[in-house]
Amino acid sequence: MLETLEQLLGTDWGSAAIIVFNLIIIESLLSVDNAAVLATMVMDLPGNQRQRALRYGIIGAYVFRGLCLIFAAQLIKIWWLKPLGGLYLIYLCYNFFKSRATSTESDDTLNKQEKWFYRITLGWMGPFWATVVAVEIMDLAFSLDNVFAAVAFTDNIILVCIGVFIGILAMRFVAQWFVVLIERYPFLEVSAFLVIGILGLKLLASLLTHFYPNEYWAQQMESEHADLLVSVLTAGFFFVPILASRLIGWPGQRKQ
Repeated sequence: MLETLEQLLGTDWGSAAIIVFNLIIIESLLSVDNAAVLATMVMDLPGNQRQRALRYGIIGAYVFRGLCLIFAAQLIKIWWLKPLGGLYLIYLCYNFFKSRATSTESDDTLNKQEKWFYRITLGWMGPFWATVVAVEIMDLAFSLDNVFAAVAFTDNIILVCIGVFIGILAMRFVAQWFVVLIERYPFLEVSAFLVIGILGLKLLASLLTHFYPNEYWAQQMESEHADLLVSVLTAGFFFVPILASRLIGWPGQRKQ
């Protein structure tokens, strides 16, 4: 049974389990942030329109993630999407820590009036449909986050599809539980964005491995051992702080 599973996944089940665990954490965090951003984008609408726009946003999130799941095999073959996705993940990490350093407000707060696509559609669609368009465009960006994060861990199409599928489930089931976990261990959000930064660097490094595929260091960076090392390292960013918090009280956890 295990041998059949390993043949199907193209790697040993232990490595696959570590990768899937990391995908659950990262995709859950991204889904929490996605849901929070969508909520802030509809807050200026009247109550009845707010619920409709948010409902359209959630439907769009499912649709775009489903499309990413369908086209994941093709997306990972487009080599330049990896470094491009890496730059985007690095930007997410940078923006999170910049927000923490310069403001007491949550990074999830988003001013849609600053978005060009909202300003363009506002004049001829009105505030409700302009908001819906803005929400759907953000959904598309979030769905690409989903794929980029999965590809950063592995090129295995089965595991990538598992990661995208986890993102779909996380939007509906996991996000609420993960919010509770972050409320208890606030430092996990910092850990998660550090991991996102590491994944961004890994994807960006694929630019070098693409142009120098025969170099020894490039082959090592693209090996399963490198993927496993990144997976273990990123898992440590979550397990070690939680263990330290419970054993020695640092970093601190919020009192229940």
